[in-house]
Order: sequence, then C-alpha cells, then structure tokens
Amino acid sequence: MTPSTHRASLTLPDESTAKRVVDVLSETFFEDQAAFAAFERPDGRWDVTVHFAEAPDQELLRDLVGQVRQDVASTLVFDTVEAKDWVKASLDDLVPVAAGRFVVHGQHDREKVPPNKLGIEIEAALAFGTGHHGTTRGCLLLLDHVLKAYQPRRVLDLGTGTGVLAIAAGKALHGRVLASDIDPPSVKVAAENAHLNGAGHLVDVIRATGFAAPRFAEDGPFDLVLANILANPLRQLAGPMTRHLASSGQVILSGLLTHQAPAVIAAYRARGLVPLRHLRIEGWSSLLLRFVK
Repeated sequence: MTPSTHRASLTLPDESTAKRVVDVLSETFFEDQAAFAAFERPDGRWDVTVHFAEAPDQELLRDLVGQVRQDVASTLVFDTVEAKDWVKASLDDLVPVAAGRFVVHGQHDREKVPPNKLGIEIEAALAFGTGHHGTTRGCLLLLDHVLKAYQPRRVLDLGTGTGVLAIAAGKALHGRVLASDIDPPSVKVAAENAHLNGAGHLVDVIRATGFAAPRFAEDGPFDLVLANILANPLRQLAGPMTRHLASSGQVILSGLLTHQAPAVIAAYRARGLVPLRHLRIEGWSSLLLRFVK
C-alpha cells in the first residue's frame, strides 16, 4: 500500500501571524504527531503547512487557527499526500541544475553530469535544498566563486537541510565540513545524502540550534560559513557568527528575499563583515561577506 500523509495548509498575511499559528499548533500536537513548515512567499505572505501521520480533527485545527486570526481559519485546506507518487512526480519534473562547477541532480540524471563537473545527487521531497531553489543555486555559485581564489580549511554549513552545500564544499575541497541543522529529519537526510555522494567521510552532520553546540567552538574558528536559512534568524546570528569566524573568514548567506538583503547586510556590517558580492535569483538574494577583525 502506498504510504501517505495528511496535510493541512494555509496562507497567512505576515511572518508574525505565521509564527503565532505554528506556536499554537505545536503546543497541541507532539513532534511524533505532526511536522510543521513555514516559508515566506515572494509576495511577503507566509505559507504554513502541517503534515500528520493520522487524519487530523479538522474542526479542532480551525478552532486553534481561529485563536490567532479568526478570518483565516476558514481558509485551511486539507488533503492527502501520497508520498511515493509525489516523489516520483517531483523527480520526473526536475532537471539537473548547474551552478558553476557544481551540478545538482536526481538519481535519474546521474549519467547526464559532464565529466568536468562535480555532481551532487539530491532527491526531491526529502528536505529543503534540491538545487532548484534560487537560494541554493545562489549559494553554490558563490561557493564556486570563493573556491577559485581561496581554499578554506575549516568549513561550516549552518542549517544544512539536505546537505547539498556541505557536500559541495567537501567534494570540492577534499576536506572535512561540519554541517548542522535544528531539525532531526534533516540531520538524518543530510548524513544519508553525504554517504550517497561518497562524502560520508568528509561531512559530519550534527543537530544544533544556532551556535549553541560545543562542536562549533571545538571545530572553529571557521574560514568559511554557509548559512542558507531565513532573514530574521540570519540577523540574530550575526553576533554569534563573528565569534566563530577566523580572521578574514568568509560567509555565504541566503534564504532572504531581495528586499530583506539591506537589513541583513547592515547587521553583519555592524559586526565587521564587509559585503563582497550580492546575487539575485528569482526574487531571492545570496550574499558573500568577509570578516575584517
């Protein structure tokens, strides 16, 4: 029988409302009952999606959302996602994505990677980061640019998702990369993808929130940090980031809409990071900065 999950989704007017909705729902449902995701759209609104292993109580969900915004409770949409069919359909639509020396592809396109490129095999629907999103591609392009003139020894991929950036850095440098994520399923997926790509011995994936884990101090200070997260967390991490950066260390940041870039740049400039490059892809910004102590 094809496995399936039950999904509830809605679009909210702003980040604050989305966070309040997720907070209310997460207080009601345990981690093994539901998985939450909230992402900003290019138009500034936020999509919130909740996946359930068992069919949820729809009226209860509407009541909970109504505690935050009564006018959006009725817009909740419920459906069932057939996992195997969804993955297959996703892969059928995906094509290899080139970003400098890197090509991100699915298993079905393994033979299409040119011999002079570094292939990174990432399957869709596992975690964020198949290479098809503008932020992932922007980070890969900036990583390719950095590696043409700079060979960092200590590399961190913060908020690794599928592990695509950590795998790219590890394979290009033939060196070890520390990767972290707050989400346990992403940690598992990133580690599996590293092994799939023959980089399991290069990429060390840990679960961590921000820079709280002792491993960051043990493995740092870092010569290069990749962080494809979201604008607000990136601003909040500016201080901890500088404390874990080596002198003249470089940072690649993404996950922010183009109009959010100036505020993120300002937060890091105040901490001594100088912007070097700014890529804009599909309404998203990717930044390269260098730390000047």
